[in-house]
Amino acid sequence: MSQQHTDTCDALGIALLANVPVVLWGPPGQGKSSVIRELAEGMGAHLETVIASIREPSDFAGLPIVDAGSGTAVLAPPSWAVRLRDAVEEGRAGIQFYDEVSTAPPATQAALLRPILEGVVGDLRLPPQVRTVAAANPPDVAADGWDLAPPVANRFLHLTWTLDAATVREGFTGGWPAVTVPQADEAEVAALLEQATTLVGVFLGSKPELVTRMPSSSEEAGRAFPTPRSWEMAARLYAHARAAGMNSTVVTLLVAGTVGVAAAGAFLAYVRELDLPDPEELLRDPDSYVVDPQRTDKTYAVAASVWAATAADNTVERWLNCGRVLARIADARSADIAFSYGRRWAQDRPAGAMPTPQIIASLGPILQELGLLTRDA
Repeated sequence: MSQQHTDTCDALGIALLANVPVVLWGPPGQGKSSVIRELAEGMGAHLETVIASIREPSDFAGLPIVDAGSGTAVLAPPSWAVRLRDAVEEGRAGIQFYDEVSTAPPATQAALLRPILEGVVGDLRLPPQVRTVAAANPPDVAADGWDLAPPVANRFLHLTWTLDAATVREGFTGGWPAVTVPQADEAEVAALLEQATTLVGVFLGSKPELVTRMPSSSEEAGRAFPTPRSWEMAARLYAHARAAGMNSTVVTLLVAGTVGVAAAGAFLAYVRELDLPDPEELLRDPDSYVVDPQRTDKTYAVAASVWAATAADNTVERWLNCGRVLARIADARSADIAFSYGRRWAQDRPAGAMPTPQIIASLGPILQELGLLTRDA
């Protein structure tokens, strides 16, 4: 299997791990539907395939019926949604696969909005364990194809799915490669998500024009573009990819697939230029941290990463060293940053931990506010 296909498979796996809706784009005959079936089988998940092009809006929004008990109208969910709910309640994972979404007319696409984003079909809320995957042919090669409506497109991670010659050769001669869902430690994901959301926040503070940028053409508006929603998805995917040890190409696919190539390129270049120190190194040697007073964005990111790493493994020693890092930030005339994370740090104090005189001198107002300047009884 080629490295390109391996990276795309890894990106698909990360989307399922992070529970971010993903759409696979590619010409007909590329095995998009087959790979989802094999993926579900490998996960032991219940798979429901819905061909969007032959469905009515009521198949997603629900069919109005009169409830015999209350006499009021309710939106009855379709049978596939009920089967997904029942499968999850029985202890299985669930995958909802919307096939041929680019041949669904606009009215049907509109009805898909709530199922994709909120997992609500009719009046039934699907369990959070249900993952959403879709497949689409580009409109120019689809039968009676449509561009995805921007509100629908902005709810997906977009991945290009094609089979190169090396992958096809391997598939025919030795068997098709399996797609798996990577594993990641939940505490590490939580720590990296805190860092990722801070990185996105400070980046957008420096590039406000990239918070929301609507594409000019309908074709581009049917793919990835930046909005606060898609930046939030990008942060989740970025954190899960790093926690799972994915390479930089996979990270690029994930970020570009949510906010678009241009915005992703600017963000990832910004992260590289920041050259953030390893939070674990700072927790081992907090006095090695030198605050750059000209880069408050970098200081925000360092504070977030050190606090998140501490929260993931909160021993007395790590808590104290995190406080020493925040104290250095406060002493460098960045008290607003230090106090922002210092409140969270102070509230997470492990039993028996007492701030050092250095920390008290720098973060005293926070500690006094939270009543932490007296020893435990």
